[in-house]
Amino acid sequence: MILLVLIIVLMAGGLLAWVAEKWNPFLTRWISLTATLIDFGIVLFIWLNDDTVSLSNSSWLQSIDLPWIPRFGIGFHLALDGLSLLMLLLTFFLGILSVLTSWKEIQYRVGFFHFNLLWVLAGITGVFLTMDLFLFYFFWEVMLIPMYFLIGIWGHENRQYAAYKFFIFTQASGLLMLLAILGVYFIHGTLTGVYTFDYFQLLGTEFTPEVERWLMLGFLAAFIVKLPVVPFHTWLPDAHTEAPTAGSLILAGLLLKTGAYGLIRFIVPLFPGAAHEIAPWAMLFGVIGILYGAILAFAQTDLKRLVAYTSVSHMGFVILGVFAFNEVALQGVVMQMITHGISTGALFILAGSLYERIHTRDITQMGGFWTKVPFMGTIGLVFAMASLGLPGLGNFIAEFMILIGAWQANGVLTIFATIGLVAATAYSLRIVQKVFLGKEERGRTLVDLSLREKLIMVPLVIVIVWLGLFPQPVLNTAKRTITGLFPHSTSLSVVKEGMKTKGGTHD
Repeated sequence: MILLVLIIVLMAGGLLAWVAEKWNPFLTRWISLTATLIDFGIVLFIWLNDDTVSLSNSSWLQSIDLPWIPRFGIGFHLALDGLSLLMLLLTFFLGILSVLTSWKEIQYRVGFFHFNLLWVLAGITGVFLTMDLFLFYFFWEVMLIPMYFLIGIWGHENRQYAAYKFFIFTQASGLLMLLAILGVYFIHGTLTGVYTFDYFQLLGTEFTPEVERWLMLGFLAAFIVKLPVVPFHTWLPDAHTEAPTAGSLILAGLLLKTGAYGLIRFIVPLFPGAAHEIAPWAMLFGVIGILYGAILAFAQTDLKRLVAYTSVSHMGFVILGVFAFNEVALQGVVMQMITHGISTGALFILAGSLYERIHTRDITQMGGFWTKVPFMGTIGLVFAMASLGLPGLGNFIAEFMILIGAWQANGVLTIFATIGLVAATAYSLRIVQKVFLGKEERGRTLVDLSLREKLIMVPLVIVIVWLGLFPQPVLNTAKRTITGLFPHSTSLSVVKEGMKTKGGTHD
């Protein structure tokens, strides 16, 4: 029942925080912090004390399967493996920081804010845990509504436009996924006589090539919009720019990762043949995203919009790695999901801290801040270096592994993806140069990070350095899941051989 508890704690905490505002708005913050701390403690305990993921033949650590609507084959099926365990650690860690980040920033409708904050975290938790496709779609939608309110109510000047755009993109692509889920449900039922939404029973369902292609595209639409992949990325810069700091942190650190998680968990295992067919094109669009996002990031003057486009670039590596179809690349993808959440989330927190102090996000009006806020400048330098992939920091491990794996699939595209690292150096150094270096000509009075802000940023620095120097615990946790993702589908080696015959790969 521990998996159910993780979701209940967040949902109950959100309701309690909303109600508690009537008595004391300050109490709502402590309720949210307590709820996220409880869940983080539970998942951290599982990670530190359970060796099942690396020692047993099964990658699954915890599972609960309760009947919900048995007449239609719908069950409340949750399961935890190494991949979802790592994603939950990231979810609750960033959840704690999002509460701390909004501690003083949010001053009106505080209870409703924390209700939405905890419920979007509950939806993300459900997405990472559910093994029932109907339930997966339910949690996919649970993520959407609270994030819409977070942007639309507590965002900046154009928050309504950004919230509507986010909602339309996500809802439309999610409906396509729902149609695909229903297609899988009815086809499996027709073939076997068993109508079910259970992930494990649906694995290995045999589709005709054309049907498999259309069903996969339905799932793919939802995941590439959420990731996002160029050209379906246009909602992201607007949403990031207008969202409150906690909203940007959850968007960059967690919501984007649900798209990457969907690719690994659903696209390749459920539709191996169709995934194999589109692999060269998917890798191409990944490389386009890497370069396009980097170029647009360098061109921005709005600090949050700049960081948002870096996410487009970094998520291009995820597409490249997933469709490289080898274990090294997939391990790199998992690392990229974690390290991008840490580094980009930290940059959004810094952007929010600067906005609170100078009330602008325009980097042309910044400069020379290092002498006034040296601690903030040092933190900014660390995460700018992480964003460009400096060795010794977690992002380097992730992108290096993805490039090694991608080289085995397509050398030409890997070369172009590597150019993206050069572009990342340009936009990352531009952040440091425009914000913290040069001359400060406006005579602003700035204060350095407060104790609360240091409690947020220092753990992020520790984690990104630890991931860069000692990534093996994370790789070990993900390994069993990665190697066991394809028990009912074409093996990785067969897929690679098939890609060779099409001229799409070389070793």
